[in-house]
Amino acid sequence: MASTEDEDTLALAPGTAEVLQAATRVLAGVALRSLDVLDSAVTLPQFRLLAVLAGPEPVPSGQAARALGLDPSTVTRLADRMVYAGHVTRGASPKHRGVVTLELTASGRELVATAGAWRRRELARIMARLAPADQEAVTAALGLLVSAAGDDYGITAYRPVPP
Repeated sequence: MASTEDEDTLALAPGTAEVLQAATRVLAGVALRSLDVLDSAVTLPQFRLLAVLAGPEPVPSGQAARALGLDPSTVTRLADRMVYAGHVTRGASPKHRGVVTLELTASGRELVATAGAWRRRELARIMARLAPADQEAVTAALGLLVSAAGDDYGITAYRPVPP
């Protein structure tokens, strides 16, 4: 029998939900602020598409839609804008010519890399406020949370390999 949302919330230790929500606000803030360094080159939905396409291979548009939790027609419109801006190219799957693929151009890869580098610097700045032992504790705790969420949680079509 599946548990209800109230049962799941009640199963958390006191204060856990609040701390997780606060951590989510911090991490979302870092992610959103990283777009500021792109000088309005893309919107948040457009950047999410670029992030999904950041892997080494072209991504079928249907797979991109599933990764983003969007309707395929919405991804087509996002892709249209990104193709026009020069950040994405369209192609066809070599195995099935009817499957439209999307791939980042050099400028699209540069946008993703620039935002990612800013995020890493900002997270390092925040973590530097903690003692080394606390940094290790945060890293271990967040690693457990990421592991508990599972491989299918998030917006990337390709799963990064943990170090």
